[in-house]
Amino acid sequence: MTSHPITQVSRRSVLKGLTALGAGTLLVPSVLRQAYAAAVADGEVVTGSHFGVHYAKVEGGKLVAVRPHEADLVPVEQATTLVDWAYSPTRIKYPMVRKGFLKDGVNSDRTERGKGEFVRVSWDEALDLVASELKRVKDEHGNGSIYGGSYGWRTPAMLHNCFNNLYRLLNLNGGFVDDVNTYSTGAIRVILPYVIGTSYYDSSTWPSIIENTEQIVFWGSDPAVTSRIGWSVPNHAGLKYLEEYKATGKPSISVNPINTETAKLLGSDWVAPRPGTDVAMMLGIAHTLVAEDLHDTEFLANYCSGFEEFSAYLKGEPDGTEKTAEWAAEICGVDADKLKEMARSMAAKRTLITMGWSIQRQDHGEQGPWMAHTLACMLGYIGLPGGGADFTLHYASYGTPKGHGPSFAGFPAGEASKEVPAPIPCSRVPWALANAGEKYDYNGQEYTTPDLRLVIWAGGNPFHHHQERNKQIDFWQKPETIIISDINWTQSARFADIVLPISTLFERNDICNISEQNAGLCAMQQAIEPLFESKTDFWVYSQVAKRLGFEAEYTDGMDEMGWLKHIYEEGVAKAAEKGIESPDFDTFWNEKKVWMYDVTDEKRNYVQFAKFREDPLLNPVATPSGMFEILSRKIAGYGYDDCPGHPTWMEPFERLGGTMSDKYPLHMTSSHPDYRLHSQLDNADLRHSYEVENREPVWIHPDAAEARGIADGDVVRIFNDRGAVLAGAVVTDRMKSDVIRLQEGAWYDPAEPGTKGALCKHGDPNVLTFDKGTSKLAQGNCAHTALVEIEKYAGDLPTITTFDPVA
Repeated sequence: MTSHPITQVSRRSVLKGLTALGAGTLLVPSVLRQAYAAAVADGEVVTGSHFGVHYAKVEGGKLVAVRPHEADLVPVEQATTLVDWAYSPTRIKYPMVRKGFLKDGVNSDRTERGKGEFVRVSWDEALDLVASELKRVKDEHGNGSIYGGSYGWRTPAMLHNCFNNLYRLLNLNGGFVDDVNTYSTGAIRVILPYVIGTSYYDSSTWPSIIENTEQIVFWGSDPAVTSRIGWSVPNHAGLKYLEEYKATGKPSISVNPINTETAKLLGSDWVAPRPGTDVAMMLGIAHTLVAEDLHDTEFLANYCSGFEEFSAYLKGEPDGTEKTAEWAAEICGVDADKLKEMARSMAAKRTLITMGWSIQRQDHGEQGPWMAHTLACMLGYIGLPGGGADFTLHYASYGTPKGHGPSFAGFPAGEASKEVPAPIPCSRVPWALANAGEKYDYNGQEYTTPDLRLVIWAGGNPFHHHQERNKQIDFWQKPETIIISDINWTQSARFADIVLPISTLFERNDICNISEQNAGLCAMQQAIEPLFESKTDFWVYSQVAKRLGFEAEYTDGMDEMGWLKHIYEEGVAKAAEKGIESPDFDTFWNEKKVWMYDVTDEKRNYVQFAKFREDPLLNPVATPSGMFEILSRKIAGYGYDDCPGHPTWMEPFERLGGTMSDKYPLHMTSSHPDYRLHSQLDNADLRHSYEVENREPVWIHPDAAEARGIADGDVVRIFNDRGAVLAGAVVTDRMKSDVIRLQEGAWYDPAEPGTKGALCKHGDPNVLTFDKGTSKLAQGNCAHTALVEIEKYAGDLPTITTFDPVA
């Protein structure tokens, strides 16, 4: 599932004053349409994106500039490139069908995906084809052979949300096979409910942290980068709070093989372990806490379950290996004295451990967050202002005090069918496409992969976010039909059979929350007419629904502005029950446009687990014991060999210092990009400010570069047994000497399109990663476990073609 749950609300009656015109088609009166919906010929409108709240400037009907709105507290550079993103040569202009598929249908040569020619068709032809394929597969194989995929990151929106629009269509069609969890948080979403009884999406607030903490440990997190973007429209409050923390002069530690932007900003003590060895490192710190009697025995006794068994593991009783700082140092590459120093410092100062999601995107990724929370339990600061363990502060300005305002349901995805197979763990979907009937374990149960014949994907780029690209090409040839709707010709679109062009946020009307913490509401007003033949998701899927016989149920008789007004009025009606005053829709849309909510003192000073700390009997956490579970007997009962009942160090399938490091002596990190949202904006002009020879930059330490005869600005080949990519060398000492950084999100650009094993000319790191689940428990991805070698590229430089228009 996407990073946020699907909102499911019942269909409502038609808005008062609207008139029925035919089967299920209700239109907003023309006067309202002109007041609300028209694009502007000249002037500015308010809108928002994943990069902030903006003004969009239009001259002569063309978008010419995007500038920050006053509600954006720390504007970011990504927003400045949205104009050329909208006008990119990679825009999907028209409905297109792969030539072989148009001729032969499901009997076409599927190995042509990724390299086959596309043919322009009319919208009627494309929609008829989509509807007929959905009907064919349903009739011949059942709804359990339809997979609906959407990562939802295309643009923020309450109505034109690609995720909910697609899922509403498929639910009304009788159901589909869904996925569960995300590539971002595949392991942490599963493990932490066992440990803390709830989601990790519940940060203490930054004002409380800044006032009360004495030290922050940024473990595998870089909020100075990852707070630049958000699932909703960000106001970048997290960046402001980082500056405020810096102003206090309080210390911080950055545990990361990269010297991050956050570490540079705060002047953090940089501790650089070998990637993938964080659990061993934390065990060494935990052992020191026990050996020097620095752990909080009272907290462990009153709020935690299973510490005795974990303590025995630290002492080596079950396996004969004591987890001393010296033992940990041999594995993680950090001096034992430094680990002991960290233990003493964290015990002496009220410490907040804020861990990023990179730690759980590794082999055995469940263990990292579990161990971090265990370490926080041993320190005893959980539930106190400024202390504990957090897993979300690094992302999208979590920790901003929640606004006291309406909560809007958004466009409903509808009720999921119980007659289709269970959702598939997100990162295992490509494998499942090609392995019908195979058994797999997930979260305590065994499942069988369904026979998936049709893939329909909206607003996502699986040829960016999935691991081991060359294996994925094989998987992608198995379904009979692949349908993609998107704005741009990503490689995912190029590997499809039917491609539908979708409009950008500047080409339609919508509304969206400001920040994940409900800080406010933003009108997203149409600036320009839709380019070429692009349409909104709502229009596209309502037209497919029409062909399948349930347009009335899909639209509920409302068009774009009718739905926006309904979504708004439903939210403010619920807010009124709580005494929250709200402007009417006309006032909000035409006058206010950006509405920032008040914040109560209670929300401003919120501390996670404070009530549990105050009275654990009256406020137990939702685990079987009612306490934090350092030992989970439930997980232990599953009998998984790759996820025991308490935090455990287990060797990853490859790591520095392990058996594979002789052949591939460098560890590749693929951190979140500084100036993109995953692969989004890689086709914008901003890339020219950081690329090297039109390739994704790879950071390499001076020692590693010198040993390989590589100079700054060289094009290099990065390779392992799974594939090879080209990138542009940036020689810098901002990482461990045996670590390289190739940020995720560079568009895949195979030298031989559609061919397994082809060199990626542009620098997609997922050519080099391994397609494996974190464990039988969560089946998350292992993108950050990857060893490679690197060499100067000696051949003629191939031309980058991934940004060329298809037609």
